[in-house]
Amino acid sequence: MIESVSDTARWVAVYRAMESARPDALFRDPYAGRLAGERGVQVANLMDRRRQAAWAMIVRTHVFDRVILEGVASGVDLVLNLAAGLDARPWRLPLPPALRWVDVDLPGILDYKTGALRAEPPRCRYEAVRLDLRDASARQALFQRVSGEAQRVLIISEGLLVYLELADVAALARDLHAPPNFHSWLFDLGSPRLLSFMKTRWGRVLKRGNAAFRFAPAEGTAFFVPFGWREVQFHSQLEEAERLERGVWGLGLLRQVLRLLGPEETRRFVGFVLLER
Repeated sequence: MIESVSDTARWVAVYRAMESARPDALFRDPYAGRLAGERGVQVANLMDRRRQAAWAMIVRTHVFDRVILEGVASGVDLVLNLAAGLDARPWRLPLPPALRWVDVDLPGILDYKTGALRAEPPRCRYEAVRLDLRDASARQALFQRVSGEAQRVLIISEGLLVYLELADVAALARDLHAPPNFHSWLFDLGSPRLLSFMKTRWGRVLKRGNAAFRFAPAEGTAFFVPFGWREVQFHSQLEEAERLERGVWGLGLLRQVLRLLGPEETRRFVGFVLLER
Protein backbone atom coordinates (compact mmCIF):
# COMPACT_ATOMS: atom_id res chain seq x y z
CA MET A 1 0.00 0.00 0.00
CA ILE A 2 1.14 3.56 -0.73
CA GLU A 3 1.47 5.23 2.66
CA SER A 4 2.33 8.77 1.51
CA VAL A 5 3.43 10.75 -1.52
CA SER A 6 7.04 10.13 -0.43
CA ASP A 7 6.61 6.48 -1.42
CA THR A 8 6.42 7.60 -5.06
CA ALA A 9 10.07 8.74 -4.75
CA ARG A 10 11.07 5.17 -3.97
CA TRP A 11 9.00 3.94 -6.92
CA VAL A 12 10.83 6.27 -9.32
CA ALA A 13 14.22 5.31 -7.84
CA VAL A 14 13.55 1.71 -8.90
CA TYR A 15 13.24 2.87 -12.52
CA ARG A 16 16.46 4.89 -12.28
CA ALA A 17 18.26 1.81 -10.99
CA MET A 18 16.85 -0.23 -13.91
CA GLU A 19 18.13 2.26 -16.46
CA SER A 20 21.52 2.55 -14.79
CA ALA A 21 22.04 -1.19 -15.17
CA ARG A 22 21.64 -1.09 -18.97
CA PRO A 23 24.79 -1.14 -21.12
CA ASP A 24 23.28 1.71 -23.18
CA ALA A 25 21.99 3.66 -20.17
CA LEU A 26 20.92 7.27 -20.77
CA PHE A 27 22.30 8.14 -17.32
CA ARG A 28 24.10 6.43 -14.47
CA ASP A 29 22.68 6.72 -10.97
CA PRO A 30 24.79 4.44 -8.78
CA TYR A 31 22.74 5.39 -5.72
CA ALA A 32 19.26 4.64 -7.07
CA GLY A 33 19.08 1.01 -6.00
CA ARG A 34 20.30 1.84 -2.50
CA LEU A 35 17.80 4.65 -2.16
CA ALA A 36 14.88 2.64 -3.55
CA GLY A 37 15.53 -0.20 -1.12
CA GLU A 38 13.15 -3.06 -0.49
CA ARG A 39 10.30 -0.65 0.07
CA GLY A 40 10.82 0.83 -3.38
CA VAL A 41 10.61 -2.58 -5.01
CA GLN A 42 7.41 -3.29 -3.08
CA VAL A 43 5.85 -0.03 -4.24
CA ALA A 44 6.96 -0.60 -7.85
CA ASN A 45 5.44 -4.08 -7.79
CA LEU A 46 2.19 -2.67 -6.46
CA MET A 47 2.04 0.15 -9.00
CA ASP A 48 3.64 -1.38 -12.08
CA ARG A 49 4.66 -5.00 -11.73
CA ARG A 50 5.86 -5.29 -15.34
CA ARG A 51 7.64 -1.91 -15.24
CA GLN A 52 5.61 -0.68 -18.22
CA ALA A 53 5.76 2.92 -17.00
CA ALA A 54 9.53 2.92 -16.55
CA TRP A 55 10.15 4.66 -19.87
CA ALA A 56 8.34 7.80 -18.71
CA MET A 57 10.45 8.33 -15.59
CA ILE A 58 13.66 7.37 -17.39
CA VAL A 59 13.06 9.91 -20.15
CA ARG A 60 12.13 12.56 -17.59
CA THR A 61 15.33 11.98 -15.63
CA HIS A 62 17.47 12.23 -18.76
CA VAL A 63 15.85 15.43 -20.05
CA PHE A 64 15.98 17.10 -16.64
CA ASP A 65 19.68 16.21 -16.38
CA ARG A 66 20.31 17.84 -19.74
CA VAL A 67 18.37 21.03 -19.01
CA ILE A 68 19.96 21.41 -15.57
CA LEU A 69 23.49 21.08 -16.95
CA GLU A 70 22.67 23.59 -19.70
CA GLY A 71 21.40 26.01 -17.06
CA VAL A 72 24.52 25.63 -14.93
CA ALA A 73 26.70 26.16 -18.01
CA SER A 74 24.79 29.37 -18.77
CA GLY A 75 25.36 30.93 -15.35
CA VAL A 76 23.01 29.34 -12.80
CA ASP A 77 24.81 29.45 -9.45
CA LEU A 78 22.10 27.88 -7.25
CA VAL A 79 19.63 25.07 -7.92
CA LEU A 80 16.56 25.02 -5.68
CA ASN A 81 15.07 21.54 -5.81
CA LEU A 82 11.50 21.49 -4.46
CA ALA A 83 10.09 18.15 -3.29
CA ALA A 84 13.55 16.70 -3.93
CA GLY A 85 12.60 13.16 -2.95
CA LEU A 86 15.41 10.69 -3.66
CA ASP A 87 17.05 12.73 -6.42
CA ALA A 88 20.82 12.12 -6.24
CA ARG A 89 21.91 14.67 -8.87
CA PRO A 90 24.21 16.58 -6.49
CA TRP A 91 26.18 13.33 -6.10
CA ARG A 92 26.06 11.96 -9.65
CA LEU A 93 26.04 14.87 -12.13
CA PRO A 94 29.27 16.60 -13.24
CA LEU A 95 28.52 19.81 -11.36
CA PRO A 96 31.02 22.60 -10.59
CA PRO A 97 32.18 22.55 -6.95
CA ALA A 98 31.12 26.18 -6.47
CA LEU A 99 27.49 25.51 -7.43
CA ARG A 100 25.02 25.58 -4.55
CA TRP A 101 22.28 22.95 -4.52
CA VAL A 102 19.40 23.23 -2.04
CA ASP A 103 17.11 20.21 -1.62
CA VAL A 104 13.73 20.92 -0.01
CA ASP A 105 11.37 18.21 1.17
CA LEU A 106 9.61 16.70 4.16
CA PRO A 107 11.87 15.64 7.04
CA GLY A 108 11.23 11.91 6.70
CA ILE A 109 12.32 11.53 3.08
CA LEU A 110 15.26 13.95 3.35
CA ASP A 111 16.54 12.30 6.53
CA TYR A 112 16.34 8.93 4.78
CA LYS A 113 18.25 10.17 1.73
CA THR A 114 20.98 12.07 3.52
CA GLY A 115 21.43 9.13 5.89
CA ALA A 116 21.80 6.67 3.02
CA LEU A 117 24.32 8.95 1.28
CA ARG A 118 26.17 10.11 4.40
CA ALA A 119 29.46 8.57 3.29
CA GLU A 120 29.20 9.94 -0.26
CA PRO A 121 30.60 13.44 -0.90
CA PRO A 122 28.37 15.62 -3.10
CA ARG A 123 30.00 17.23 -6.12
CA CYS A 124 28.83 20.73 -5.22
CA ARG A 125 27.85 22.74 -2.13
CA TYR A 126 24.83 20.83 -0.87
CA GLU A 127 22.16 21.85 1.65
CA ALA A 128 19.10 19.88 2.78
CA VAL A 129 16.12 21.92 3.98
CA ARG A 130 13.39 20.04 5.84
CA LEU A 131 10.20 21.92 5.11
CA ASP A 132 6.56 21.30 4.22
CA LEU A 133 6.02 23.32 1.04
CA ARG A 134 2.34 23.68 1.92
CA ASP A 135 3.42 26.07 4.70
CA ALA A 136 3.28 29.34 2.75
CA SER A 137 5.05 31.52 5.32
CA ALA A 138 7.88 29.01 5.76
CA ARG A 139 8.47 28.59 2.04
CA GLN A 140 8.36 32.36 1.45
CA ALA A 141 10.99 32.84 4.15
CA LEU A 142 13.13 30.13 2.55
CA PHE A 143 12.83 31.70 -0.90
CA GLN A 144 13.85 35.10 0.44
CA ARG A 145 16.81 33.62 2.29
CA VAL A 146 18.01 31.65 -0.76
CA SER A 147 17.51 34.71 -2.95
CA GLY A 148 20.01 36.65 -0.87
CA GLU A 149 22.64 33.96 -1.34
CA ALA A 150 22.74 33.64 -5.15
CA GLN A 151 22.74 35.61 -8.39
CA ARG A 152 20.84 33.31 -10.75
CA VAL A 153 18.56 30.56 -9.40
CA LEU A 154 17.10 27.59 -11.26
CA ILE A 155 14.09 26.02 -9.56
CA ILE A 156 13.24 22.34 -10.11
CA SER A 157 9.93 20.77 -9.14
CA GLU A 158 10.18 17.32 -10.69
CA GLY A 159 7.08 15.20 -10.14
CA LEU A 160 5.53 17.72 -7.73
CA LEU A 161 2.88 19.88 -9.39
CA VAL A 162 0.60 17.01 -10.44
CA TYR A 163 -0.15 16.32 -6.76
CA LEU A 164 -1.19 19.93 -5.99
CA GLU A 165 -4.50 21.72 -6.27
CA LEU A 166 -4.75 24.48 -8.88
CA ALA A 167 -4.84 27.21 -6.22
CA ASP A 168 -1.73 25.77 -4.54
CA VAL A 169 0.21 25.81 -7.83
CA ALA A 170 -0.87 29.40 -8.41
CA ALA A 171 0.33 30.43 -4.94
CA LEU A 172 3.64 28.63 -5.46
CA ALA A 173 4.11 30.34 -8.85
CA ARG A 174 3.57 33.74 -7.22
CA ASP A 175 5.97 33.02 -4.39
CA LEU A 176 8.67 31.76 -6.77
CA HIS A 177 8.37 34.90 -8.89
CA ALA A 178 8.80 37.27 -5.94
CA PRO A 179 12.63 37.01 -5.64
CA PRO A 180 14.06 38.81 -8.70
CA ASN A 181 16.98 36.39 -9.14
CA PHE A 182 14.74 33.32 -9.32
CA HIS A 183 15.39 33.18 -13.03
CA SER A 184 14.00 29.89 -14.37
CA TRP A 185 11.73 27.03 -13.34
CA LEU A 186 11.87 23.45 -14.64
CA PHE A 187 9.00 20.98 -14.13
CA ASP A 188 6.94 18.29 -15.80
CA LEU A 189 3.42 19.09 -17.00
CA GLY A 190 0.65 16.86 -18.25
CA SER A 191 -2.60 17.54 -20.08
CA PRO A 192 -6.12 16.85 -18.76
CA ARG A 193 -6.22 13.71 -20.92
CA LEU A 194 -3.03 12.45 -19.33
CA LEU A 195 -4.47 13.17 -15.89
CA SER A 196 -7.53 11.11 -16.76
CA PHE A 197 -5.32 8.26 -17.99
CA MET A 198 -3.18 8.28 -14.84
CA LYS A 199 -6.22 8.33 -12.59
CA THR A 200 -7.60 5.32 -14.41
CA ARG A 201 -4.32 3.42 -14.10
CA TRP A 202 -3.04 4.39 -10.64
CA GLY A 203 -5.49 6.82 -9.08
CA ARG A 204 -7.23 4.50 -6.64
CA VAL A 205 -4.00 3.23 -5.08
CA LEU A 206 -2.40 6.67 -4.84
CA LYS A 207 -5.51 8.30 -3.40
CA ARG A 208 -5.46 5.85 -0.48
CA GLY A 209 -1.96 7.13 0.31
CA ASN A 210 -3.04 10.78 0.07
CA ALA A 211 -1.09 11.12 -3.18
CA ALA A 212 -3.90 11.79 -5.64
CA PHE A 213 -3.21 13.30 -9.07
CA ARG A 214 -4.76 16.78 -9.34
CA PHE A 215 -3.00 19.38 -11.52
CA ALA A 216 -3.17 19.38 -15.33
CA PRO A 217 -4.36 22.78 -16.59
CA ALA A 218 -6.27 22.83 -19.86
CA GLU A 219 -4.37 25.98 -20.91
CA GLY A 220 -0.98 24.32 -20.45
CA THR A 221 1.92 26.66 -19.71
CA ALA A 222 -0.34 29.68 -20.30
CA PHE A 223 -1.58 28.99 -16.78
CA PHE A 224 1.66 30.48 -15.43
CA VAL A 225 1.66 33.71 -17.47
CA PRO A 226 -0.44 35.76 -14.99
CA PHE A 227 2.12 34.94 -12.31
CA GLY A 228 5.03 36.37 -14.29
CA TRP A 229 6.37 33.25 -16.05
CA ARG A 230 6.75 32.47 -19.76
CA GLU A 231 7.62 29.24 -21.56
CA VAL A 232 11.06 29.14 -23.14
CA GLN A 233 11.40 25.38 -23.66
CA PHE A 234 8.94 22.53 -24.05
CA HIS A 235 10.23 18.98 -24.47
CA SER A 236 7.54 16.50 -25.48
CA GLN A 237 7.97 13.35 -23.44
CA LEU A 238 6.62 11.20 -26.27
CA GLU A 239 8.96 12.74 -28.86
CA GLU A 240 11.93 12.41 -26.51
CA ALA A 241 11.04 8.77 -25.81
CA GLU A 242 11.02 8.00 -29.51
CA ARG A 243 14.30 9.84 -30.11
CA LEU A 244 15.97 8.12 -27.16
CA GLU A 245 14.51 4.71 -28.03
CA ARG A 246 12.74 4.37 -24.71
CA GLY A 247 9.30 3.72 -26.13
CA VAL A 248 5.82 3.43 -24.71
CA TRP A 249 5.95 -0.26 -23.85
CA GLY A 250 2.74 -2.24 -23.70
CA LEU A 251 0.46 0.59 -22.62
CA GLY A 252 -2.48 -0.26 -24.86
CA LEU A 253 -4.87 2.13 -23.13
CA LEU A 254 -2.44 5.03 -23.58
CA ARG A 255 -2.05 4.25 -27.27
CA GLN A 256 -5.83 4.31 -27.64
CA VAL A 257 -5.96 7.74 -25.98
CA LEU A 258 -3.22 9.10 -28.24
CA ARG A 259 -5.03 8.00 -31.38
CA LEU A 260 -7.83 10.42 -30.50
CA LEU A 261 -5.53 13.45 -30.49
CA GLY A 262 -4.25 15.78 -33.17
CA PRO A 263 -0.49 16.35 -33.70
CA GLU A 264 -0.08 19.34 -31.38
CA GLU A 265 -2.24 17.88 -28.62
CA THR A 266 -0.24 14.66 -28.85
CA ARG A 267 3.00 16.63 -28.59
CA ARG A 268 1.67 18.49 -25.55
CA PHE A 269 0.11 15.39 -23.97
CA VAL A 270 2.94 15.41 -21.44
CA GLY A 271 6.25 17.22 -21.42
CA PHE A 272 9.01 18.98 -19.55
CA VAL A 273 8.79 22.74 -19.31
CA LEU A 274 11.36 25.42 -18.68
CA LEU A 275 9.86 28.77 -17.74
CA GLU A 276 11.65 32.07 -17.31
CA ARG A 277 10.46 35.14 -15.45
